[in-house]
Amino acid sequence: MSEEPHGYECAPWELRWRGMDVDALQRTESAFAVSNGHIGLRGTLEEAEPRGLPGTYLNGFYEQHELPYAEAGYGYPEEGQTVVNVTDGKIIRLLVEDEPLDMRYGAATAHDRVLDFRKGTLSRSTEWSSPTGRRVRVRTERLVSFTQRAIAAIRYEVEPLDEDLQLVVQSDLLANEPIESDTSDPRVAAALNAPLVGEFHRASDYNAVLVHRTRRSGLRMAAAMDHKIEVDDGIRARIHSEDDLARLTVAVDVPKGGRLRITKFLAYGWSAQRSVPALRAQVEAALAGARQTGWKGLLTEQRQFLDDFWATSDIEVDGDPELQQAVRFALFHLLQAGARGESRAIAGKGLTGPGYDGHAFWDTESFVLPVLTYTMPDAARDALRWRHSTMDKARERAHQLGLRGAAFPWRSINGAECSAYWPAGTAAFHVSADIADAVLRYLNATGDEEFERDYGTELLLETARLWASLGHHDRHGAFRIDGVTGPDEYSAVADNNVYTNLMARRNLLAAAESCERHPDVAARFGVDTVELDSWRAAAAAMFVPYDEELGVHPQSEGFLEHDEWDYTGTDSAHYPLLLHYPYFDLYRKQVVKQADLVLALHLCGDSFSQEEKARDFAYYEARTVRDSSLSAGTQAVIAAEVGHLDLAYDYLAEAALTDLHDVHNNVRNGLHMASLAGAWQGTVAGFGGLRDHGGTLAFTPRLPPQLDRITFRLMFRGTRFQVEIDRDQATYHVLDGDPLEVLHHGDRITLTPEPQRFPIPKIDAGEPPKQPAGRAPMRRDSEKVRQYAEPANPITETYRE
Repeated sequence: MSEEPHGYECAPWELRWRGMDVDALQRTESAFAVSNGHIGLRGTLEEAEPRGLPGTYLNGFYEQHELPYAEAGYGYPEEGQTVVNVTDGKIIRLLVEDEPLDMRYGAATAHDRVLDFRKGTLSRSTEWSSPTGRRVRVRTERLVSFTQRAIAAIRYEVEPLDEDLQLVVQSDLLANEPIESDTSDPRVAAALNAPLVGEFHRASDYNAVLVHRTRRSGLRMAAAMDHKIEVDDGIRARIHSEDDLARLTVAVDVPKGGRLRITKFLAYGWSAQRSVPALRAQVEAALAGARQTGWKGLLTEQRQFLDDFWATSDIEVDGDPELQQAVRFALFHLLQAGARGESRAIAGKGLTGPGYDGHAFWDTESFVLPVLTYTMPDAARDALRWRHSTMDKARERAHQLGLRGAAFPWRSINGAECSAYWPAGTAAFHVSADIADAVLRYLNATGDEEFERDYGTELLLETARLWASLGHHDRHGAFRIDGVTGPDEYSAVADNNVYTNLMARRNLLAAAESCERHPDVAARFGVDTVELDSWRAAAAAMFVPYDEELGVHPQSEGFLEHDEWDYTGTDSAHYPLLLHYPYFDLYRKQVVKQADLVLALHLCGDSFSQEEKARDFAYYEARTVRDSSLSAGTQAVIAAEVGHLDLAYDYLAEAALTDLHDVHNNVRNGLHMASLAGAWQGTVAGFGGLRDHGGTLAFTPRLPPQLDRITFRLMFRGTRFQVEIDRDQATYHVLDGDPLEVLHHGDRITLTPEPQRFPIPKIDAGEPPKQPAGRAPMRRDSEKVRQYAEPANPITETYRE
């Protein structure tokens, strides 16, 4: 077992855990998950036990359950949705002379697992001695293919170490495997109890297929397996299937020095409409393609795909090896979450676990899509196409709420709102502006006119209609948006949330411009010049509250009049506050769960002066408790912009290491995609200073004293380029594509293949701001020691953290 305090070994291109720690399986299974955005396999051991939490997920595949309320209210969502653990094809059990390989028995004299960010595989090597002393070496490697969307594959090898042995391998497809759910909602637990109803099973030769449907949502899925078996001598094999199980059993005598090698190919598919025969044919065809490609071919395709990804997205961090590993870990998992989603959502946990019931939030557009837009724009486009595919549900929701346009859900799998807590759900209208902002960013970064015509204009105009109907002009002519919930979930149903109003203003203006670029699309949706003028008038009159006396922007109108929270009198064990204090008390105090006004400083930074940013940041630093994993990345960005580089470095580390250090003590339920995106944001938008206001890329790079160099790569308008930040200068050059104009600390420069160096001006930020007592980020010491304190108060998944 590694002596590292958190078990992982530090390496730039891999995540390795040495030794067997049964108690740590739940969190390592999330970190070791492999996915392609369509299929997700948690990093459970092939032998299925011991295990923490089994998980095989298909993006968008869910079961429904009721959302009853103690008191009914108009507009409350009626149905909840929860991700389903589908048929598990990872299982390959091994019996050594009738003794099952189980890491809890016998002795594992060597055991390590490696997630390779360049190969795109999870590998494992184990030397195990059975309770009667028979020793074998087991090597496995698994992948979920980036190139063949429906395919996963596992290579499983066994070698006797001391003597000839009889080995028996059982390779399964298992549906409805029992799971101990930690949900506090009995309706969710009931929905997850044997959620799949068998409709078809077949097994012959070395292959099998199972088809199931969900009981309430009516979705149908198929899973199929096939095998290639390599052994020196003869084998005895049989296969059988039933509703919830298909099993291939292989018995073979393997001499010392010999080996048994099995390659297992898996195919998955699901549909809300396709028949049993159609889905069966789909997965069988996918299997045939995988068998034709073969294991080596799949590995080659995987490596080529990742070589191309890293050529566009890699970040190099010199001076902090653990942070380097964490940033690449983050990028790899963001890729896995979105690469082949293809018009499905990117959930808050990706496909790494059942946390948040598998729901997608505004995290996707505001945190994850900026990363994908500049590194893998096709994935960003596909995620926005998913939002477009749910437009009818968003229109229905707006109509139900007495509004025009489209009101997108705060949390959902299929596009219907399924948040039972209306102040955070129904009132969090900012999600619609977040989607519009992601559309605008994608269009600016790609120039994708076809996307704008087919999807983007409609998304922009329908969200603009929402704001036009949700807000109103007051008697002084100002346009107000009252009674909404901004990003900060410790404030709710407030008037004129600054973030919401600024994002709505951008939405209204972008919609008007897009409709003018595509008048035929605008006409198809009944947009006329009167409506365009009304959007522009609302944007021009948008009310943005500001307190002249304090020189800061209130998070929402009236926020600065609220009483202060007693931070010094709050026990550290009482964080997160929402689990220890009533919401009404949080709502009427100046206490901030996560970056809200500070997020506006980032995404709408062109609406603030530098002096305002510095004052606003300092004010809200003293009131933000970071009871949410969404916050640290944004705070890193603004801390870097206003010159507090040490603080930005600490916040970047917190965001990047949230999952690897299990800061919130809930990684068992999946990784935090937004916090992983925060690692990119803190590096590229923070220390790189990337901004994209008005479609112009701008950089204000600065290096924290703890690091020696940062280098990152981006894609913009088809040009791939690199930015390198040293102590006193930044170097830009084009790697592939046409010359590109950008801003460097406000000066316009043209990037070419020839490296160009520009000085970095000094900044005097003054005294760093103070955080609430006990809520400052953990400091990264000057020796870069790989130490982070265990969380003093475990945060559970009972709330949105």
